[in-house]
Amino acid sequence: MKRLGFTALAAALLVGGMAAAQAAQIKISCGAVGQELELCKSAAEAWGKKTGNEVQVVATPTDANERLALYQQILSSQSDKIDVYQVDVVWPGLLASHLLDLTPHAKGVQKQHFESIVANNTVGGKLVAMPWFTDAGLLYYRKDLLDKHKQKLPSTWDELAQSAKLIQDAERKSGNDKMWGYVWQGRAYEGLTCNAVEWLVSHGGGTIVEPNGKVSVNNPKAVKALQTAASWVGSISPSAVLNYSEEESRGVFQAGNAVYMRNWPYAWALSQAPDSAIKGKVGVAVLPKGGADGRSAAALGGQQLAVSKYTKNAALAADLVMYMTSAEVQKQRALKGSFNPTIGELYKDKEILAANPFMGELYSTFANAAARPATVTGARYNQVSNAFWNSVHEVLSGKAKPDVALQQLETNLGRTSRGGKW
Repeated sequence: MKRLGFTALAAALLVGGMAAAQAAQIKISCGAVGQELELCKSAAEAWGKKTGNEVQVVATPTDANERLALYQQILSSQSDKIDVYQVDVVWPGLLASHLLDLTPHAKGVQKQHFESIVANNTVGGKLVAMPWFTDAGLLYYRKDLLDKHKQKLPSTWDELAQSAKLIQDAERKSGNDKMWGYVWQGRAYEGLTCNAVEWLVSHGGGTIVEPNGKVSVNNPKAVKALQTAASWVGSISPSAVLNYSEEESRGVFQAGNAVYMRNWPYAWALSQAPDSAIKGKVGVAVLPKGGADGRSAAALGGQQLAVSKYTKNAALAADLVMYMTSAEVQKQRALKGSFNPTIGELYKDKEILAANPFMGELYSTFANAAARPATVTGARYNQVSNAFWNSVHEVLSGKAKPDVALQQLETNLGRTSRGGKW
């Protein structure tokens, strides 16, 4: 018995020693918009406990442009400072050469996710990122204020401007001098590209660069779209909107100081939080059309998880990605943070639809969102988007006229594309 006891103890110590020796630290970069960071940490910690490994969340800039620049710096130096990267939907083509092919690690589970996003994340036949959550621009509105002022939900941008001005002015007369009609993302960054693509597409003005590689941004409908948006600044939108990202616009809306807001789905859960000044007063709808002959357009957004080719723990990092993007974790993120799943079956989940009614009601919006021209422009997308958002910002701030700005942008993009050959 003593011998058996000693043998059992030795075996236990050996197994424990091996586990300790095999334990690793995986470093993951997560975003910090809304509840992103909190939910990322909790899921990563759950995986760590499950596998006996440690996960360190690496702090990165909240601004998408700054984060991309940091990623490119780290990856180009072939550093293992970060093992798992949170990747924007337009970045796979930019970062693909530095990312691990996840196909053998996914073992077919990628087929559960939206086909279009898997295709977006597949570069040169390699699955360089797994879909984590999808996004589309939405219109948030104060149901109570529309009812109070007998306004119907606007279906066009002109109707939104009229409704926003009427309610804004009436509320200011009633004592809320901080009230604005409409807040959105006007800073010169990727978020402005998303907003402006929605304006262009809703007016029939194209998507900057068409799938065939043609630069299409210089056209009368695109000019009209930018003229319309510029007319909001200082009227129904504060001049400060030109420096707003997602969180600045949400802050104004959630404080009860805006009638309408353009934002992503994550803002829903926060607007319904116990301490929210507008809990129970918010509605969500599709964004307005450009006119009677226009269409509603929502920019396709979303985030993926990718593994660096330079990680020293490829198998573990890939396992973390598969866990973080699983149906189980995506459901929890939908319930707690209103992050839209990338797994179609979850849109039939009763708990998810009860917590986020708009996910079912606006399913077609998510399924048919307008993509930015990242696929056709490939590695040059960042140059294209940067040039576009800067041109748009010049128009919005009154420093340039839409027709002149778009003509110059067309010329610049023509040079970037080398005659349409991206």
